[in-house]
Amino acid sequence: MYIAMNRFRIAPGKEDAFIEIWKSRETFLDEVPGFKSFNLLQGAITEECTLFASHSVWESEEAFINWTKSEAFRKAHANAKPAKDIYLGPPQFEGFNKVL
Repeated sequence: MYIAMNRFRIAPGKEDAFIEIWKSRETFLDEVPGFKSFNLLQGAITEECTLFASHSVWESEEAFINWTKSEAFRKAHANAKPAKDIYLGPPQFEGFNKVL
């Protein structure tokens, strides 16, 4: 099992707009071999930002990497709209392989 996460720092007051981006986005993940599940997680809220993480579970790291090179990945990201007033910097990627 492999878990892929992107951490997002979102500007205060922009949380609903960020969630709406994800709700209305077509991911095409159901077309991808090895994809298991996806969750959007909301974390700590500070005066500076609200932390979110996209969390996807894959059969393997190879399945995740194959997705990043796939037509489904290109389609999912083709209509990504820049929303610079929402994001406080780029997402931070973290990948984890299951060891137990």
